Amino acid sequence: MRTTWLKLVLAAASVLFTGSALAGETRAKQILDRFEHANQWRDHVMVAAHRAGSLQARKTLFAENSIAALEASIALGAEIVEVDVRRSKDGEFVVMHDSWLDRTTNCRGEVVKRTLAELKTCRLVIEGTGAVTDEPVSTLREMLMATRDRILVNIDNKLDVDSLAGMIAVARDLGMAEQVIVKENLWNPARITTVKAAMGAIGSGFQFMPIIADDAVRDAGFAEKVSGAFSPRAVEMINWRDGAETLTETGGPLFSPRMRAAAIRGDWHIWANTYAIVNKPGGFLAGGRGDELAVFASLPRETYGFWAERGATIIQTDEPKAAIDWLAANGYRVPYSDAARPAEPANTASIN
Repeated sequence: MRTTWLKLVLAAASVLFTGSALAGETRAKQILDRFEHANQWRDHVMVAAHRAGSLQARKTLFAENSIAALEASIALGAEIVEVDVRRSKDGEFVVMHDSWLDRTTNCRGEVVKRTLAELKTCRLVIEGTGAVTDEPVSTLREMLMATRDRILVNIDNKLDVDSLAGMIAVARDLGMAEQVIVKENLWNPARITTVKAAMGAIGSGFQFMPIIADDAVRDAGFAEKVSGAFSPRAVEMINWRDGAETLTETGGPLFSPRMRAAAIRGDWHIWANTYAIVNKPGGFLAGGRGDELAVFASLPRETYGFWAERGATIIQTDEPKAAIDWLAANGYRVPYSDAARPAEPANTASIN
């Protein structure tokens, strides 16, 4: 059963909501509508595929941050794909999580010490099996072209905050800035000021999402200040596990009734992370209630259900199929209009 506060919100929202998406809208447009109007869609939990979504049932099927993984996530019905962005030696934005090439490609060395032409000789590797794919390192432009009108893109900026301007410029050049979500960590008023200045210099027309972690922020009051400063459509919340043996029973200080009330007042989504961190305790970002619990221990209700009942309407996961299947089977997913089935990818064959 959904919580009482959620039922009240939905009852009020149903009076205002005008119905399903118009025929002919792209899938990305429908997803964007749900992202921008959280209070109208609190009966639906969106799924974000971490590093483009390379896993299914803890088996690595695709190279992370690959277009192949992206295609699989779109086919599953994920709403958001998260990708990591770094810069090549000659200043091009490339999609890569690590600062070194060794783990995820058949090349060696630092990303920033290779030109784009050199990076294009590298092939992505499927972690776990070690299989070398035919897919080269993608530029941000290539990744965005592959996602256009099909899914929202959450950019995890591995550079400084000022680099976001260049990333948004790429999205604007493609006419799809509104389909891009960028994010930065916020932990005190000075950081709010710094990031707000950077976002103001970039302008508008894209989505900015603050990240708040309970190692520095302990109550919803800070989130309310963040909401007032940025008017975000989502706020990413982190409940650190910090090696504790027990699972969180409450979701920690950020997943509180006051936080849910703040989210309703601000009309923004609460975003939870269930994906794994290498060499960290299971559910490191989710109070122990991560994908390991859902898939290894076969307790998806104690992971995806737990966070949905504590207000999360976006869950970022390494296991998009497991999350979507369980959420849909248990009434946490509202189908999209058939008029906006995932489109075919853009032709990127000629892009260098």
